[in-house]
Amino acid sequence: MKTATSTYEKPSIQQLKSGLMNKFAGVTSAYNQIKSSIAGVPVDDLVAQFGSPLFVYSERSLRRKFRTMRHAFTTRYPDVTFGWSYKTNYLKAICAILHQEGAIAELVSKMEYDKAKALGIPGKQIILNGPHKPFDLLEAAVRDGVTINIDHLDEIEDLEAIATLLGQTISVGIRLNLDAGIQPCWSRFGFNLESGQAMEAIHRIARGGKLKINGLHSHIGTYIMEPSAYSRQVEKMVKFGYNIEALYGWQMEYIDIGGGFPSRSRLKGTYHAADVLLPSIEEYADAICDSLWKHLRSGHTPKLIIESGRAVVDEAGSLITSVCGTKRLPDSTRAYVMDAGVNLLFTSFWYRFDIALDRHVPGTAEPSVVYGPMCMNIDVIAESISLPPLSRGDRMVISTVGAYNNTQWLQFIEYRPNVVLVTETGEVELIRAAEDLSDLERREHLPARLASNAFNALPQLSSVGWK
Repeated sequence: MKTATSTYEKPSIQQLKSGLMNKFAGVTSAYNQIKSSIAGVPVDDLVAQFGSPLFVYSERSLRRKFRTMRHAFTTRYPDVTFGWSYKTNYLKAICAILHQEGAIAELVSKMEYDKAKALGIPGKQIILNGPHKPFDLLEAAVRDGVTINIDHLDEIEDLEAIATLLGQTISVGIRLNLDAGIQPCWSRFGFNLESGQAMEAIHRIARGGKLKINGLHSHIGTYIMEPSAYSRQVEKMVKFGYNIEALYGWQMEYIDIGGGFPSRSRLKGTYHAADVLLPSIEEYADAICDSLWKHLRSGHTPKLIIESGRAVVDEAGSLITSVCGTKRLPDSTRAYVMDAGVNLLFTSFWYRFDIALDRHVPGTAEPSVVYGPMCMNIDVIAESISLPPLSRGDRMVISTVGAYNNTQWLQFIEYRPNVVLVTETGEVELIRAAEDLSDLERREHLPARLASNAFNALPQLSSVGWK
């Protein structure tokens, strides 16, 4: 932290740059943003007990956000199920809270399947998506009664083999990709609707006689800022479902629209505040549910499944990080090196976070750049941010980081830090302990020939010529 003694710094001359306001905006300011506590707990206390960097989650914020979203949809449609997207954040405590709130598990891999089963989630409360479902995973899922959404033709063949093995017809869903009027159009996952590929897959399934379709799945993208896109998605899915029913008599028991709702993290290149930029969850619910009521037949109300992740958890997560070095760049820009970087905030490549200081720091603010501790030039948390003169030990609180950062964080150069949860009663619980060397090396095997006196076995360098 800052001492009473001021350190002399050689003056620098920096070119003033001015011009008209444009859509790329200018310098983000953290100068007047102070966040001295998280969920009511002082940052000083959190760092004193758990160190820096430190991820902090607010249980109250997480539950409140989920309940707000659930209320928006259940007041507009009679049969709604939320699938918690494990890939967004699969910390056990986070998953357990959302399961307590009534969310089932939405999974895209065997690893996530194992995590859900270890938490005691029954098969009937699991949705299995994703492009890679090994045969043994599919067989276990079928035996367990999991909702399976087919992604490609090879999965059809695998499921037919499993149906033969078990001597039963298997009910499955099929994943669609479709044009909802937004760009980019996600076409990698599932079967394309407009080209006829999806209907060809339906015909293939019908010819096999081992499977039957009872649901549709589609995920049109991420950070979707146009509620009308979901309206078009629902319309196309419902019409396709009725086409299947007319051909083969398979009635749609569920329509799974995936997720993709945005959080308050702003995409890079945007300049409006989140309150101005983002539609409300009620606007999304209106668009989706109104489209369902418009296009569904009277008396037919299939289950609506929503697999939202980012919009649920992002705002519940914060990261405390401390200054560990200060410097001037060649162009005189002030730079700060923090103890957290892209190793912990992988989504910083796409999003602009809310950054605040944990206390008032006196002095004149100036445009600065904030780096992480990695030995990589791309390890940048904030490229242009207005900051007062900070010193080693000063802290920043980076907010809206609960989505994808704890699943995509890197085991590179630095240990991953503690993660804590602030409960609804204000207590602080450790939900993931900081790593140490044993976490990195426990899966490694060092051959005996390399383990014994490894250093002493090296050829000794001659000192000849070094006089």
